[in-house]
Amino acid sequence: MKRLIHFVFILVATIAFSACNHAKVYDEYAHTPIAGWEKNDTLSFEIPPMAATGYYRQSLGLRTTGAYPFTALTLIVNQTIYPANKGKRIEKTDTLLCQLINQHGENKGQGISYYQYNFPINIYKINRGDSIHIAIRHDMKREILPGVSDIGVKITKNDQ
Repeated sequence: MKRLIHFVFILVATIAFSACNHAKVYDEYAHTPIAGWEKNDTLSFEIPPMAATGYYRQSLGLRTTGAYPFTALTLIVNQTIYPANKGKRIEKTDTLLCQLINQHGENKGQGISYYQYNFPINIYKINRGDSIHIAIRHDMKREILPGVSDIGVKITKNDQ
C-alpha cells in the first residue's frame, strides 16, 4: 500500500510539473468574421508589462476553414513597444508570408474542418515593465477575405 501511495504521488507530481509552461508569457486569439475579414479591419492585442528583461519569441497563430481560397496569406504585423521608463516608444513592422499549402497541394496546417498554423514573427529584447501593442491586418489583393477564422499572438521567453 505504501508503494502505491508513493507511486501515485510521483505520478501526480510529474504531471503537475510537466503541465507548467513558465516560458509562455502571452497566448491570445482574436476572432474574424468567417464570411470575410475586411482589409481595413485590424486585430489588436495588448500585451501587459513584462515581468523580466529578456529575449522574447513572438509567433502568430492562424486558423482557417476550407473556405479560404488561396495557398498563402500575407499579414502585416505592427508592434509598438511602450517602455516602462516612459521613454520613446519603439515601433516595428513585420510582413509575414504565411504559406498554407505545400508544393504538392497538401495543407500544411493541422486539423480537419479548421486548420491551425503557427508562424514565427521575430525575437525581440524586451525590458522589465515594457508593454506591447500589436496590430495585425491582411495585405491581400482581395478586400474581403473569406475563411480566416482566428488570428492569435503567442509570446514566450526565449532563453539564449
